[in-house]
Amino acid sequence: MANKNLQSAKNTKNDEFYTQYSDIQKEIEAYLEYDPDVFRGKTVYCNCDDPFESNFFRYFVLNFNKLGLKQLITTSYKPSPVANTQLQLFGDDKTITKSKGRPKITANKFIINEVRDIDGDGEFNLKDVAIQLKTNKHNEWAPLEGDGDFRSDESIKLLEQSDIVVTNPPFSLFREYIKQLGDYNKKFLIIGNLNAITYKEVFPLLKENKVWLGNNYKINAGAMFFEIPEAIANLEQVREIKTNENGKKVYITRVQGVRWFTNLDHGRRHQPLPLMTEAEIIKFATKKPFDKYDNYNAIEVTLVKNIPSDYKGVMGVPMSIFDKYSPEQFEILGSDYNVKEGLLPELINPKWNGKLDRGYINGKRKYTRIFIKHKKK
Repeated sequence: MANKNLQSAKNTKNDEFYTQYSDIQKEIEAYLEYDPDVFRGKTVYCNCDDPFESNFFRYFVLNFNKLGLKQLITTSYKPSPVANTQLQLFGDDKTITKSKGRPKITANKFIINEVRDIDGDGEFNLKDVAIQLKTNKHNEWAPLEGDGDFRSDESIKLLEQSDIVVTNPPFSLFREYIKQLGDYNKKFLIIGNLNAITYKEVFPLLKENKVWLGNNYKINAGAMFFEIPEAIANLEQVREIKTNENGKKVYITRVQGVRWFTNLDHGRRHQPLPLMTEAEIIKFATKKPFDKYDNYNAIEVTLVKNIPSDYKGVMGVPMSIFDKYSPEQFEILGSDYNVKEGLLPELINPKWNGKLDRGYINGKRKYTRIFIKHKKK
């Protein structure tokens, strides 16, 4: 049901799935463990996040000094029907509208240069940020001229002055979004659907080891829980309804097949996948583990854990290989589905007049496969 919720969001361009604070924290900790200075002295840009409601903003502003950030820039992608209701930095909506003299649906921009305990209570929190922003000391809060679209001129100018982009981009615009990051040569940590692996804008980057999946693929069995506005909440798909600190209802939905995509290094991707030999797999398999493709000289491996450690040839494996892929262990040869770059020509079925087609076994199409082989030692 949650996948239908995600697909519906893509079809209607309703992309208001808000990432939970705990998922952001767990993922970023993996990069800090690998390199404690990965964010130090850097400008982080969250360019699809209304500062009033984004947990990305909340995480980075509360950990600004711990991470050693130079600057945090946060902009909303477009006016949100739940704007200004999650973090409540400035009190109720009427206070915000009155004090700034602008409609609450205006897309916002926050630029954070300094965070410190400004009210003297001995700790830094969102209240301190609110005070600093209200008094306009070292930080900036302003409405955007446009709707905050990441493709707009004002958003691109902010992108150009940033070092690392971290956000949950619109589901429906993922292709354009990741292409833009590549065009501007930015480091990033973003959320996308597992199927994005097959996109022509994404697969070549994975193949060339320029992009990889994030660390915490095991969280919730490959799914993530998102907060969604009441306006688009389907009660059949809602897993939990809770009340936040401001008395607002928060609807939680589970979306399967969600992954972090990044070009920031983390330790797990350099850990080789433990494997059995071909003989061991055949011995313990409940059914024939390896079939040959009709239209390519490769074996079909239906489960990543059944990749034989001693097989020298080409293997077709599920997309989930990228969850456990180590560039030191495997070489990616191509994909058989909707990807021109890295396409294996032998997989073009003549019956389809040269159209891209999937691999065949006994005349039947298989699921999307990534073709790999072991790196030579």
